Amino acid sequence: MASHKLEESTIIEFCDVSFGFSVLTPLFEGISISIEKGAFYLIQGPSGVGKSTFLRLMNRLEEPVSGEIRFKNKPLSDFSPPRLRRAILYVQQTPTAVNGSVEDNLLLPFSFKTNLHLKKPGRERIEALLENVHLNGVEMNDHARTLSVGQLQRLCLIRGLLLSPEVLLLDEPTSALDKESAIAVTALLARLNVESHLTVLSVTHRTYGQENVPYRCLEMRDGRMEESP
Repeated sequence: MASHKLEESTIIEFCDVSFGFSVLTPLFEGISISIEKGAFYLIQGPSGVGKSTFLRLMNRLEEPVSGEIRFKNKPLSDFSPPRLRRAILYVQQTPTAVNGSVEDNLLLPFSFKTNLHLKKPGRERIEALLENVHLNGVEMNDHARTLSVGQLQRLCLIRGLLLSPEVLLLDEPTSALDKESAIAVTALLARLNVESHLTVLSVTHRTYGQENVPYRCLEMRDGRMEESP
């Protein structure tokens, strides 16, 4: 494939990407779209159209049938999966927790061999993030599996943010949250988007707090994706 010279603002580029779980029934075909560095995207479209798969393609949890996806003007295959998934971090809708404390779960990624060179975040930073998403009542030594689904969703989000990703992929991040907590999560993401130039792509059907976010909308429909005006 010919090399691409991207604008400096482009962080991820889909180049004629097609995907399907079956050759006979492609989920989407020929998607070519650029994701701008530091932008906040909402991904919308009917259920089953491939929105979650679109996210998973960006850190190689799924592979395209054809076409190429590039990160910072390099094919995704140029990056080792651990490095790629730390830079382009995916937070799935269903939260997962290991058998241990809240602190064990938050610091779990720093125990992986590929992350041992990373500096663990201090208690002050962790507690500030927990407070930002209304988890200030949760203690670090609480058992993670005693938390509600909504609390676990926020815990998994914070666990990802502690790795300081460049791109954050969110699959229904507030689906189990009450309105107040959903607004708090959206406000934190909006602040990190502005202050840290964190690129955010979020699949969501809930719009709490998003009226204050300068987001852009990607519409997926009939196997295609376009940016809505």
